[in-house]
Amino acid sequence: MRALLSLLVPAALAGALPAADGPTFVWAPPAGLEQRPLWPAGPPALPADGSAGPRPPEAARRVPTRAGGAFTAISDVSAPTLTIFPPTAPSVGAAVVVFPGGGFRVVAIDIEGTEACAWLTSLGVTCALLKYRVPGGNHHWDPARERHVDPPVRFALQDAQRAVRLVRAEAAALGVDPRQIGVLGFSAGGYLAAQVSHLLEPSSVPVDAIDAHSSRPDFSLAIYPGHLCRAGGVLDPGLPVRPGGPPTFLLHAWDDPVDKICHATVYAQALAAAGVPAEVHLFARGGHAFGLRETGAPVDGWTRLAEAWLRGLGVLGG
Repeated sequence: MRALLSLLVPAALAGALPAADGPTFVWAPPAGLEQRPLWPAGPPALPADGSAGPRPPEAARRVPTRAGGAFTAISDVSAPTLTIFPPTAPSVGAAVVVFPGGGFRVVAIDIEGTEACAWLTSLGVTCALLKYRVPGGNHHWDPARERHVDPPVRFALQDAQRAVRLVRAEAAALGVDPRQIGVLGFSAGGYLAAQVSHLLEPSSVPVDAIDAHSSRPDFSLAIYPGHLCRAGGVLDPGLPVRPGGPPTFLLHAWDDPVDKICHATVYAQALAAAGVPAEVHLFARGGHAFGLRETGAPVDGWTRLAEAWLRGLGVLGG
């Protein structure tokens, strides 16, 4: 696990990892909330590429941050779940599906998950937190070769599309408008936010009536996204940004040591070329994986910018 985290966690976030791995535990959502399986009969089969077979059990660890405190990293997720956080303020009738980051190696479930839901629910938004698959040696990203490996079945994308469909299918029960369902992703989750915004064809075979609903979000927030900028400074060729994409809020720090600024700039250029409305914030300092926590950098308080953007879209009632 220590080697895995050294690949995932930037210095700005991790600080000095302890000499030995900390104890593992089973992550659970806040009291009164329930994780529900994303797929009724289990997720779609994994490709036969060596990733099948026995898998280590899902495990969570607390990882210290340089700024003090810690975050929770969940590894070996093979059974994805969705946790619904109801609004803590009067409901505005909107929902946001949150995709934490983690380099497609772990899921940073609190710093880029539950803490984002706490902010959103305080605005009257229903939050749906996705714990997507990162099963062992998830081969979406090969850190040893520093390259992308796009398998026929993309675990996390399947889960992200399914999560948006599920929230839309249950919009009435959740008290939200099915035309006001957005996504918010951090780092690798920011890449997922971009993918579900523009990859509209299903990435898995339909399994029930939920899959008849659209997986396209009505608005999208990508915070320090990764995996978008490929060799030569070009946008991921597998991401067709076309006219008609959802309004997008994009935020990045110029000094990000993990996901370079190119990931934001190439995406912003593609959105502009396609005529997709976007609000883009590039900060001189902020690093990576700051989530919603105060760091003393110019990025602090970015949620105020996002809230103003959401109000401008009418998501928060004008």
